[in-house]
Amino acid sequence: MTTYIRRAAALCLVLLVALLVNAARVQVFQADRLGADPANRRTVLARYAEPRGDILVEGRPVTGSADTGELLRHERTYTDGPLYAPVTGHASQTYGTSLVEAAEDAVLSGTSPRLAGLPLLGGLGTGRRPGGHVATTVRAALQRAAYEGLAGRRGAVVALEPASGRVLALVSSPSYDPGVLSGTGPGVAAAWARLNAAPDRPMLNRALRETYPPGSTFKIVTAAAALDAGIVTDVHAPSGAPDPYRLPGTRTLLPNEAEGCGDASLAYAIRWSCNTVLARLGVEVGLSRMVRAARAFGFNDPDLRVPSRVAPSRFDTDMSPDRLALSAIGQYDTRATPLQMAMVAAAVAGGGEVAHPYLVDSVTTAGGGLVGRTLRRTYARAMSPSTARTLRELMVDVVERGSGSKAGIPGAEVGGKTGTAQHGVGNQGTPYAWFIGWARAAGAPRPAVAVAVVVEDATARREEISGGGSAAPIARAVMEAALAAERARGAD
Repeated sequence: MTTYIRRAAALCLVLLVALLVNAARVQVFQADRLGADPANRRTVLARYAEPRGDILVEGRPVTGSADTGELLRHERTYTDGPLYAPVTGHASQTYGTSLVEAAEDAVLSGTSPRLAGLPLLGGLGTGRRPGGHVATTVRAALQRAAYEGLAGRRGAVVALEPASGRVLALVSSPSYDPGVLSGTGPGVAAAWARLNAAPDRPMLNRALRETYPPGSTFKIVTAAAALDAGIVTDVHAPSGAPDPYRLPGTRTLLPNEAEGCGDASLAYAIRWSCNTVLARLGVEVGLSRMVRAARAFGFNDPDLRVPSRVAPSRFDTDMSPDRLALSAIGQYDTRATPLQMAMVAAAVAGGGEVAHPYLVDSVTTAGGGLVGRTLRRTYARAMSPSTARTLRELMVDVVERGSGSKAGIPGAEVGGKTGTAQHGVGNQGTPYAWFIGWARAAGAPRPAVAVAVVVEDATARREEISGGGSAAPIARAVMEAALAAERARGAD
């Protein structure tokens, strides 16, 4: 009898061990898969059971949560939704998250181990913590100046603090209200379909995710490469470039829009945007050095995050001399995001060094406890300090005496570069108007802001499109807001 009892006890022990092993397998090894299973409603219900943490601009929430009283209890709300949508993105119970709402979702939803008192043990708790808050680097006055400047036209504006890489403004136009996507039901589905079918693509973040031919604004990159390589040693010396310039190995003649570009100096060519001088310089610099220069500014980087993903800007690494000539003036296959061109302006303003751009300043718990802060990082050395000084002088000349006069601000030093980028089959599309620049208050030790503006104005007449006329006034308004904010901080 004792033998049978022992056998039964042993069997029970084996079954108990098997049960424990299976429970451990499910909880430890399959928990993530089961939690992510669309059929698991408990995860979805838990996600919306508590309010989501907020995204902040200058300490003020631009997001919120509304208690719906339904199964998916808390729904995302937005203050000034269209103004900040290119920063926040959307947080939809139906269509998921985008931009900062996606990049910082774990913090905002309360699932990040960083929100726990003991980070190393944070993953062992079963409860969901209150959502944390994400403070952005955006400045409200600059954001609004950029948004109102575009006035609903297709385009984008990015403003950076050159010394730190902080994103001070990030605007894409036309925009949309992300609040219409927050919940569930036929209304949300209809809004999603309408926004995706809109010809102006309001949900496209043109500042981060759209690439454009940068046109003549790219000439700053080419000029930096030529100066660093020693091909140009005197920016006021005649260049020897003919007008028009025959593209190498072809019969194609490259003309200029401006007058006086034949044998013009680099200084004159930047001031009035002479194609021939910069195209010829690009060929003299050569493909390998041009590729290196473009990469140092941020081109061809597929991993750039701010923390939202940024579409890579492109400078071809394998092309013939004639195509290199066109690429050197921002045409052919050269493409850039507005963020990338703001980085170019910031490199000049920052003495040749590119600070890694970032949009999230800090993350806190729901109670305000600091969880993490973004520190300044060097992205790359784009040019030597002496080259940066020379280019600052040339860009100031563009604003004071050249094509960028509409960006000038009385009492401040402003540097800029205009661009009118051709595109479409046979360059028949309405050109894109560009302006990149920076501004320094009188007496300030360094520039306060670098900015890039691109305008796609399909309603304007082709001959009325220009970087100096369409984009420069928007840049001026943003730079004025930055300088006013700097003065206000200095007065405190």
